[in-house]
Amino acid sequence: MARRLLPAIDFNAPSCEVARALVGVGLFVDGVGGTIVETEAYDQSDRASHTFAGRTARNAAMFGPSGCAYVYRSYGLHWCLNVVCKPAGHGAGVLIRALEPTAGVALMRERRSLSDRRLLCAGPGRLCQALAVTRAHDGCRLDRAPFRLTPRIGPVPAIGVGQRIGLTRARDVPWRFVLEGSPFLSRSMPRAAVHTGRP
Repeated sequence: MARRLLPAIDFNAPSCEVARALVGVGLFVDGVGGTIVETEAYDQSDRASHTFAGRTARNAAMFGPSGCAYVYRSYGLHWCLNVVCKPAGHGAGVLIRALEPTAGVALMRERRSLSDRRLLCAGPGRLCQALAVTRAHDGCRLDRAPFRLTPRIGPVPAIGVGQRIGLTRARDVPWRFVLEGSPFLSRSMPRAAVHTGRP
């Protein structure tokens, strides 16, 4: 696939750069989705990454090509969606942790069996349930149906940077990126986090 899937994002770049650039981008699956408000970066040099120990049948999609989906099941319960980064052969990706729902909200509510819009996509498992993302999407290109990515609208948003959530290894790596002030995050950002409006 082309190196530049969207004008502002080079998916062959390091995952921490892509994770920051994805905040504010629209993500839709079969027309259902919204604005990405929270991401986490992972790389094969990172002990918390699925690719740290090498390539397996489970994590193969995370080794490329870039701009594709890597979907895995967390704790045997929930699907999680990642955007693959770096050139093929390098295991890196960005976990999409939360969206602000903007399209297909009624269908999301039906899939999630709840009405609170704030909680529909606040967390990677909730997000995948709301968007009906499953293992069937693993390896799919994000520039082709059923996926659609749309550029940020307006100026570069203020982005909060902090530690990733729920890890037992590499917990102190500041590779979590959030849309500052968003009520749709999976978890609030600690006050000690670094805040920046850089793209």
